[in-house]
Amino acid sequence: IAREAGHRSKIAVAARQQGVDPIGSCVGLRGIRIQNIVNELNGERIDIVEWHPDPATFIANALSPAPVDSVAVNSEEKVATVVVPDRQLSLAIGREGQNARLAARLTGWRIDIKSASVAEAEEAALAEQPPPPEEAVVEEPEGLVEVEQPETAAPEEDVALLAPEELVPEIEAEEALPVEEAAPIEETLVATPAPQLRFAEDILPAIAPKPSKKAKKGKKSKGKAIEDDVARGVAKPKARRAPKIPIDDEELEEL
Repeated sequence: IAREAGHRSKIAVAARQQGVDPIGSCVGLRGIRIQNIVNELNGERIDIVEWHPDPATFIANALSPAPVDSVAVNSEEKVATVVVPDRQLSLAIGREGQNARLAARLTGWRIDIKSASVAEAEEAALAEQPPPPEEAVVEEPEGLVEVEQPETAAPEEDVALLAPEELVPEIEAEEALPVEEAAPIEETLVATPAPQLRFAEDILPAIAPKPSKKAKKGKKSKGKAIEDDVARGVAKPKARRAPKIPIDDEELEEL
């Protein structure tokens, strides 16, 4: 039973004996039984529907007196989508949704009511959409054996395995690299001041000029003349001494 007291009630009935109409039995001959109950409830409206083990059939019966075209049931979410004719949509919903609300309480399902035109438009829109691409499943062939690839040695191990003869050219190539020549360093010579001499002629003795060949000949003849004079007993003339030039101590230190 689903009831809104003072307004409307829905009752689901079933017969245990085969061949007995459960709804007719409740209404009675000419509605005498149900009419007495309505009078007791001060004119409350009562809807009697047949119970059915199939949820779709039971939902369609619960929406009476509105006819139903189809019922789609989602058992996981317990939601039922009901399609009714366009002209019967308001009757199926009821005043302020009362009929649909009482049917949902009676069946225990959530009921979504649509008109036939709306349902057809939704189906056409779904048909126009392309189907989602199916994921390609690649089957792995059986009987294949994975081949293990040899591990590559580290670069340090490769260098260690090289023969010494292979390493020699690399060392020679490194030694053959050109070396940058150092820029020549310019040597700056500092001129040392020369000692100043006041009188060079006083310090250095006069250099006698070289005698010419003619003078040499004259000397020889002069020597012979002196020897003749000595033999004759003539006195030899005395040679003159050169005058002594005084030299100061300061000039000697400068030298």
